[in-house]
Amino acid sequence: MVYDVVIVGAGGAGLVAAIHAKEAGAKVLVLTKEYATRSQTCMAQGGINAALGNAGADSVESHITNTLKSAHGIASEEAINILCSDAPDAVNWLDSIGVCFSRTNESKIAQRTLGGASAPRACYAQDYTGLKILHTLYDRCNALDIEIRNEKYLLEIITNEEDNKKTVCGVSVLDKRSGEIENIKAKSVVLATGGYSRVYDTHSTNSSSTTGDGIATAYKAGARVSDMEFVQFHPTAMKNSAILISESARGAGGYLVNSKGERFVDELLPRDAVARGIDDEMQRGEDIFLDIRHLGEEFIDKELPQERKLAKLYEGVDPVYDLIPIKPVAHYTMGGIEVDEKSMTNIEGLFAVGECANHRVHGANRLGGNSLLELVVFGKQAGENSAKYAKEALHVEVLNSTCRAIEDIKDYTNEISFYEKQKELGNLFYLHVGIKRDKKELQKVLDEVYKLKEQVPQMGVTDKEKKYNTNLIEFLEFKNMLDISEMILLSAISREESRGAHFRIDYPDENEKFARHTVMDKQGVLHYED
Repeated sequence: MVYDVVIVGAGGAGLVAAIHAKEAGAKVLVLTKEYATRSQTCMAQGGINAALGNAGADSVESHITNTLKSAHGIASEEAINILCSDAPDAVNWLDSIGVCFSRTNESKIAQRTLGGASAPRACYAQDYTGLKILHTLYDRCNALDIEIRNEKYLLEIITNEEDNKKTVCGVSVLDKRSGEIENIKAKSVVLATGGYSRVYDTHSTNSSSTTGDGIATAYKAGARVSDMEFVQFHPTAMKNSAILISESARGAGGYLVNSKGERFVDELLPRDAVARGIDDEMQRGEDIFLDIRHLGEEFIDKELPQERKLAKLYEGVDPVYDLIPIKPVAHYTMGGIEVDEKSMTNIEGLFAVGECANHRVHGANRLGGNSLLELVVFGKQAGENSAKYAKEALHVEVLNSTCRAIEDIKDYTNEISFYEKQKELGNLFYLHVGIKRDKKELQKVLDEVYKLKEQVPQMGVTDKEKKYNTNLIEFLEFKNMLDISEMILLSAISREESRGAHFRIDYPDENEKFARHTVMDKQGVLHYED
């Protein structure tokens, strides 16, 4: 069977693309390495931006201005115009399919202010916004009878090359339940596989599955990637667990205080500025806390119920009465697979959307509330354009994939634990490839990555079973994370300036020379493009 559109990833971006591709008449298949309702989208708490003006004066122009400012000069104005101009329709579409947004007394969609915004623009559903959007999208997919196959791990993007042009033909996946490799034919493929924050291991708000698989696999197939050095650190993760406390807590009026009880930063600055402000205090030996006690129990239980539950469960504090110990951790990755104005990569028929893609709307630092918006606006674009491409393109038949990802591993020894190395790498990244960076330490970490890559054949899996071999999956993820780590480090070393989420203590100022995108092409060559 040949599908019109195969979508890899069943988070918000993948499900939006699936809905619009299906409604455009395409035969759609969605593949996910876990389950749709477990995707990273469910962890987006604060809201989705749209200039509705329901809680104060706002405009699309202001939304554009705020987004451009947060991007620090390296975003596409055209793409941002699309993102912000389509935002009201995107939110209204979500409302129409049943997302249960919180409401004002006038029954309008409620909105609040997130960092970097000049108006209360984030539409929210308590502090479960991403979760409620995701579940609604999943219900909509079921209503449209969209086929979703769970526990399929992406191994390879199958392509055909002719006249120096690559065309997508399908994907090769590992069925986690059976351990069998499956080759699935498709006229077009949409990657919606999420970001790569788990390179930082436990120093991340992301789930353990956010390992950059789609980006690494697309790059191996010949897709270009860009801006990999830009990793956003969220200012308020809980100190011991790294579980996110939503920006909505600060948007509602929460304070950031040090051990002396002093406020030291404007809590509603963009995330990069707040994270650096916290890091400065921590370097002085201060512990940092989020204080929402003054908001009152009634407000917290109505608007921030999840934050209270999480703080009590994972930190042992009740934010109605206690300060919440926090620290910045890796949260969102701005870099990803390069796409054009149709959400298509440089490989014909291969599309990408969501956090794995780079639509050039976030630049050096994503504006809070724009991630959920991106997946709705560009998810629609990717779904419609992939369906259109499939209708117009002739499917190129190829032999079954010759993917050797599993076969090669059978010959690996197990002298070194990759689990230990993954933890060590995460600690190195948090310390030296985090909020503040310098060339000497970046180079040391890159040397370590090269060393780990050489040692991979000595890190084989101990579990030799075929069915449900999580040891094998985690090893494949680790290999992908090593590739992603190399991309991040090469890009970070080459960018000799500070811009947004990329802060170099040896080059603390922005340099107009670097007001461009860092691009890595299929030959592994890194260069800059406007």
